[in-house]
Amino acid sequence: MSASLEQLLRDARIDLILARIEKDFSVIEEVLRNVDSDSRSIRFNSIFVLGELGEKSGEIAVHKITEYLNDDDWSIRREVARSLGKIGKIASTSTNELSKCCSDDEESIRVAVVTSLGKIGHVTEDVLKVLSHALKDKNEQVRIGAANALGLLGTEAYEIIPDLMRSISDPSWEVRTTSARAMSSIGKGTIKAIPTLVNALDDKDWRVRYHIVNTLKEIGEESIPHLFNALNHKNRVVRKDAVDALGELGIKTPEIFEKLILMLKDSKEEVRGKAANSLRSLGKDAVPALIRATKTANTKMKIVIISAIGGIGVVAKEGIPDLISLLNDKKSSVQVEAARNLGSIGIDSEETMLALEIALSNSKAIVRREAALSLGKIGPVARKAVPSLLIALEDNKPDVRWRASEALGKISVNKPEIISALENLMHDECDYVCESADFAIDNIKENN
Repeated sequence: MSASLEQLLRDARIDLILARIEKDFSVIEEVLRNVDSDSRSIRFNSIFVLGELGEKSGEIAVHKITEYLNDDDWSIRREVARSLGKIGKIASTSTNELSKCCSDDEESIRVAVVTSLGKIGHVTEDVLKVLSHALKDKNEQVRIGAANALGLLGTEAYEIIPDLMRSISDPSWEVRTTSARAMSSIGKGTIKAIPTLVNALDDKDWRVRYHIVNTLKEIGEESIPHLFNALNHKNRVVRKDAVDALGELGIKTPEIFEKLILMLKDSKEEVRGKAANSLRSLGKDAVPALIRATKTANTKMKIVIISAIGGIGVVAKEGIPDLISLLNDKKSSVQVEAARNLGSIGIDSEETMLALEIALSNSKAIVRREAALSLGKIGPVARKAVPSLLIALEDNKPDVRWRASEALGKISVNKPEIISALENLMHDECDYVCESADFAIDNIKENN
């Protein structure tokens, strides 16, 4: 004989109760009657079940459990607040009563209230007032919940933006981050908050800065003048994140290019590096500026800039002559970066092929290795470099032999002397060289 619903509620067998309701929706009426039970456990679990049903509970359930927001038992009050949030939009009639509970002495109830107000999504003057006040609550979780709720309310919460801006200075990084995210969610209305957002880019917590940059990105073109002003900020972190935001916007205007080019000369390397990366994200049009920047850059910045040019890809082919020139830089680390990125922009370029072929004779093994690797990336034009790659198979450094064999496999010229040379390499003292030679032979045979 199956247990009565009252017994299941008393024993908190929520799974069985929900299963019964699934089979017979009229069971919900009995659950509603048990909300008035004298038993605390039955009353509590009835409210919990209605919350678990969500919108299926219906408006009658909303009205019924709202009455218990004034229950003497704090755990009942909290469960009502939570369940109303789970029920969602149809619980909008409860928001005025729910809002009053945000002054409850029990912190967990205040957390439940602000969380549910966000889930219900019904914007009224009282709701906004309560959430605004909750942003200053002594409890961190209440403040986080309030900021998150405002974000869920969207553009209708526009008038609370000044309060969210103040919350960006909250002692808690999570409150600051959630507030920044909420401002982003509110949308178009955030435009008036741009100056405060930009000023907050000096926040000591990177997570907050990350969300602010994303917010400015979502706002779009309107944020550009303010970001330009931030490029002159005394704090390098603000300058760096402003540069980052300009790149993230993806808007290509002469003025943005000009500003980012100027930031390549910033006194702080991290700002210069971010400027190079932002220019890379803007694509082909940034190549001339990046090339010019290599002329005066120090070694570390040259590497960053060369990488940025390579990251733009084959459309950056106008940078080929300059990267070839950098193969002769006095610093081997620059030579390495140039060889590596020529493989990205020098596709089908005979000029690139000839330069990389010469680099196979560089005195630094790491340069020879990258030259071989890039020859395998530039396409059929690299066939002319096969004789030099065969010589590289006998290099005294295993990494060079490894990349040379890999390149030959990608170029896939099927000649007896190439296969023979690769077969000899399969007995190399280094396992990874042997494996590479084996794979290269397979590639050549598969592609011919």
